[in-house]
Amino acid sequence: MGLDDLLSPQGVIHNLRARCKREALQALAEAASRLVNRPATEIMETLLEREQLGSTGVGDGVALPHGKIEGLNKIVGVMAQLETPVSFDAVDDQPVDLIFVLLAPANATAAHLKALAKVSRLLRDSDARNALRGADTAEALFAIATSDQKHFAA
Repeated sequence: MGLDDLLSPQGVIHNLRARCKREALQALAEAASRLVNRPATEIMETLLEREQLGSTGVGDGVALPHGKIEGLNKIVGVMAQLETPVSFDAVDDQPVDLIFVLLAPANATAAHLKALAKVSRLLRDSDARNALRGADTAEALFAIATSDQKHFAA
């Protein structure tokens, strides 16, 4: 499974304008809603429930919100590069400007964890993060995220 199996060009947002974590998650839930044909409110509720367990802000300006949605038939990702970083209660207390949401079918435990690991591997790499932050279009973000990540992999 590559990131191109999780992410589509329609699931990438360049220069997302959000004033806070909640606004960023809402915009990503709405984008995901269009991709998976589920209500944005259901997706937002799932993401917020996960955030209540602990922030998905993993550090270095990155957040990986995720959750399981009843009725999905595959894992779907939505990625955003924020115009301005927002506070996300991240583990390193730094604001977040790269967010990758993963939504998985309710029964996809192992596949969900593999997908999270794949996204995490990409976004742990400082060269990959810098490339994503330097992208000037949604198409460029998609190309970087789904490129052959051998040169990014640790």
